[in-house]
Amino acid sequence: MSELKWIDGGVTAAKGFLAAGVRCGIKQQGEDLALICSECPCSAAGVFTTNQVKAAPLLLSRERVKMGCAKAIVANSGNANSCTGEEGMRNAEKMAAVAAEELGIAEHEVLVASTGIIGRQLPMEKITYGIAAAADALSPDGGPMAARAIMTTDTRPKTAAVELEIGGKAVRIGGMTKGAGMICPDVATFLCFITTDATIAADPLQRALLQAAEWSFNCLTIDGDGSSNDTAIILANGASGASPIATATVELGLFSWALSEVCISLAKQIACDGEGATKLVEISVVNARSVAEARTIAKSIANSPLVKTAIFGEDPNWGRVLVAAGKCGVEFDPNKTDLYFGKVKIFEQGAPAEVAEDIARKPLLDREVVITVDLNAGEYAATVWTCDFSYDYVKINAEYHT
Repeated sequence: MSELKWIDGGVTAAKGFLAAGVRCGIKQQGEDLALICSECPCSAAGVFTTNQVKAAPLLLSRERVKMGCAKAIVANSGNANSCTGEEGMRNAEKMAAVAAEELGIAEHEVLVASTGIIGRQLPMEKITYGIAAAADALSPDGGPMAARAIMTTDTRPKTAAVELEIGGKAVRIGGMTKGAGMICPDVATFLCFITTDATIAADPLQRALLQAAEWSFNCLTIDGDGSSNDTAIILANGASGASPIATATVELGLFSWALSEVCISLAKQIACDGEGATKLVEISVVNARSVAEARTIAKSIANSPLVKTAIFGEDPNWGRVLVAAGKCGVEFDPNKTDLYFGKVKIFEQGAPAEVAEDIARKPLLDREVVITVDLNAGEYAATVWTCDFSYDYVKINAEYHT
């Protein structure tokens, strides 16, 4: 297998991509409009929210992605352009049209995304100004600023990029994401944009993205709430000069693996930066009868407010974990189940293990907490990433709209 090398640059790590992040005044402070474009045509693929409430920019981009090609993405933060009716759709279309004019490309080659408060019309004068400013600021070093421009309640930008060899050529994949609350994508308010200089058509690119999302974003939850704007898009421009990656080939397997690693890194960064979070929490369910059952149990634990508050309080309350596992509808035998905090076995075969409280608590003192549930019932496993619930989570969400 090709060695995977982690590199800097985010969405501009891949050859032929430019990006910018600017402030146009949608948010009270900070950059709030991002632009990403390729210097040559791209294959395009995307996955979008399964929520029945879907934002105007998502609906527009979902239709355009079906064409399998694009050259640019324009995204704003501070306003979701969701539940905004016909005017909201016209504004999403205008965002694309303005970006297309600034870049000298066709309107259908521009994809659009928005994130922020639901139910408010976009301030189009500010958006138009921002797109022009971003087009002027486009740079091969603009990835970090673009990542900042899509942040809402995030405390830091989230980027990842890798390089690997495919067919004797160096291929790069880079991405950026945002999300800190209303996060339980189940994609099929979170945004993710990925670029690659691999040569790959839309169909295998879509397959690779679906696979990557399944093992990353679909294994992520902050609070169990999915947004109306959840969007993950990938553009591939072929600038690496590598041979085309075809379906059902070793090369596609390599590419999919690398893409999944980028997406897992981005998903874990979101979990680590959850609203008010003090800890990254990894829930692993092992030796289950199926991956689906393992993931269902892991998500039930990860979404439990009682589990998440116990972790914040560094309280080894294993009963909350076990009961959260048992409520999700998956049958398992508690009398065959083992439970670990870190490497400390806290529950064994239906009864509490004999562990001193300070030893049981020690794994919860770390910034990264690992909880493992061993069902001893099969050979399948799943991992879900989440965070704890602190006092600040309530404060942030109580005050968010105002």
